[in-house]
Amino acid sequence: MIEDVIIIGSGPAGLSAALYTAREGFNPLVITGLSAGGQLLLTNIVENYPAFPEGVQGSELVELIRKQAEKFGTRFINEDVVDVDFSVKPLRIKTASKEYQANCIIIASGASSNWLGLPSEQKLIGKGVSSCATCDAPFFKNKDVIVVGGGDTAMEDSLFLTKFAKSVTIVHRRDQFRASKIMQDRVLSNPKTKVIWNSALEEILGKTVVTGAKVKDLLTNKTTTLNVQGIFIAIGYTPNTKFLANKLKLDKNGYIITKDEVKTDIQGVYVAGDVADKVYRQAATAAGSGVKAAIEVRTYLQNLHYKNRA
Repeated sequence: MIEDVIIIGSGPAGLSAALYTAREGFNPLVITGLSAGGQLLLTNIVENYPAFPEGVQGSELVELIRKQAEKFGTRFINEDVVDVDFSVKPLRIKTASKEYQANCIIIASGASSNWLGLPSEQKLIGKGVSSCATCDAPFFKNKDVIVVGGGDTAMEDSLFLTKFAKSVTIVHRRDQFRASKIMQDRVLSNPKTKVIWNSALEEILGKTVVTGAKVKDLLTNKTTTLNVQGIFIAIGYTPNTKFLANKLKLDKNGYIITKDEVKTDIQGVYVAGDVADKVYRQAATAAGSGVKAAIEVRTYLQNLHYKNRA
């Protein structure tokens, strides 16, 4: 069986693409990935997605969009994609159990936050530990928070947090930042920020929510306990594109290189969401790109079916 469209990924980008292609009657197949739902599942309350004035649980938002897509005929398979072949038509996708063929593919596999790997970190994600200052900063109004990192992302997150938090302490492993000088200057001149150099976050304290943190001086091995209520990990993201190596053009960080927003160099292959977005990384922008990809798929499939009939 040749599918009209297969969508790889089930975050806001993939599910929005599924909704639109389903309503067009293309009966999309979504390969969700074993970690279905994307970054929204790491967020407790989402307050910046349109239509939810009281906010919505990240997991609930994912489930609502999924149900809406399912209502119009979207099908779901809870597997990971392990390989693709875009050199043939129909296009091929392989999971651990099966090979699929499709006229169109939308890649919406997202990007994963880079974490420190601390057991206490994983336990408290969404309970004071976050990887998205833009998403979660308003929950830390008048609170003391830590930002871990030294690049532009850490600087941007720190500056954004100063609009809400009482204080922002940046913990960095080195004695200087990697960020651009202008970003460093803005952070270092802000009265709400301070930096702990040559140090690493060793443990996050708290049973059900963050209540503090242990920070280790890497030069003296001395450990200090800080009373903070929030921890923001700002050490970057890794796009979920391992299965696309040598299949599509990727930049040096692994993000898919697109043209005209959602197109690739291969006809019938489109991209949506954080797998190509290094800048915005929001649920709403991901959903929007999913819609764009779906509209491109509609045009492509309409032309393809017209040619086949002719």
